[in-house]
Amino acid sequence: MATTVKKTAQRQGFKTGEHIVYPAHGVGQITAIEEQNVAGYALELLVINFEQDKMTLRVPVAKIASVGMRKLSDAAAVKKSLETVRGRPRIKRTMWSRRAQEYEAKINSGDLIAIAEVVRDLYRSDSQPEQSYSERQLYEAALDRMSREIAAVNKSSETEAIRQIEQNLAKSAGRKPAAEAEGEGEGAQEEAA
Repeated sequence: MATTVKKTAQRQGFKTGEHIVYPAHGVGQITAIEEQNVAGYALELLVINFEQDKMTLRVPVAKIASVGMRKLSDAAAVKKSLETVRGRPRIKRTMWSRRAQEYEAKINSGDLIAIAEVVRDLYRSDSQPEQSYSERQLYEAALDRMSREIAAVNKSSETEAIRQIEQNLAKSAGRKPAAEAEGEGEGAQEEAA
């Protein structure tokens, strides 16, 4: 009886059939809890399936906290993430390589709000200039992570979640026609000089 309680505490409330967020890979589902002997030690492992990536991951229960694995966000966090994408884009005036690293770190953090910030900052409407290939890749990665979590929380399809995100992006107060945004950027550069 005592070992059952101990194991549940070690698993930090994670159970079979539950959807979780693994920061480096996004939303997955715990399909089993296995025990394996490795180098003479008994290890308890969570078997996590990432259906879209056709990947299965085995995470030692002792490593759950250190890898940043967490339960799905609640409805309030989803609402806050959608409010975040409606906000004004915040694009730092640093080199693209540095910004790209920051965006990548936010995506891999597994934090829904941080991922929403990347979606907001890299989104381009039809009236805005096109994105570079690397900007587009980061935007799509962030949109994919965000939509998977929203779909899992709302128990809807990923397509529905993307539609919901894009509707909120279109409502953004900070979106201006391309000509206005370019003029604003030049003025800011002159002020800095």
